[in-house]
Amino acid sequence: MVDVRELTVGVLGGTGAQGKGLAIRWAQAGLKVLIGSRSAERAAEAAEEIAATSGGSVLGRSNADCAREADVVLAALPWEAHADTLRELRSELADKIVIDCVNPLGFDKKGPYALPVEEGSAAQQAEALLPDSRVTAAFHHVSAVTLADTEVSHVDLDVLVLGDDREATDLVRSLADVIPGVRGIYGGRLRNAHQVEALTANVIAINRRYKAHAGLRITDV
Repeated sequence: MVDVRELTVGVLGGTGAQGKGLAIRWAQAGLKVLIGSRSAERAAEAAEEIAATSGGSVLGRSNADCAREADVVLAALPWEAHADTLRELRSELADKIVIDCVNPLGFDKKGPYALPVEEGSAAQQAEALLPDSRVTAAFHHVSAVTLADTEVSHVDLDVLVLGDDREATDLVRSLADVIPGVRGIYGGRLRNAHQVEALTANVIAINRRYKAHAGLRITDV
């Protein structure tokens, strides 16, 4: 596996719950973290909060500066902003590993459900928009509440990592592994991202029914 502790990780959408939660855990593990936002001021405020919670190195940046300065970038964007944001950052994200954790979901009276995506999945949309980047998909089923709760020292779950670039998926698996209790598990090619993203609707339904923060475990691995 790859030693990732010298990397700078950028989090686009780092002012949102999922981005903040992962940033906290990576900063706790000793990684340098950049928080990206359309507003550099909002990013700086979120970074200050995350640094205080994690005790780690966290700085705020505009989305463009975050993408430019980071070694690897997590896209934790709202689905409605996904395409436009990545399209604008194509040059800044060139030659970089991009981790897409976006879940295209809708909600109605019956609960959460997966939205259709023309490219097949959010990750495949990212791949189409970022032809010069090494796109992977991961961290779809990690509870933001659990990640942000620093009293939870052991996060009991596996992270499915998808992609077509073996070196890139190994690095992303290592980013999962630095969170105590978490394992990064290779989950297939990027073309299989749709069902992983869609499964988030089932996890949310489980959490609502059982008042839990459920995750996944892969057996016999």
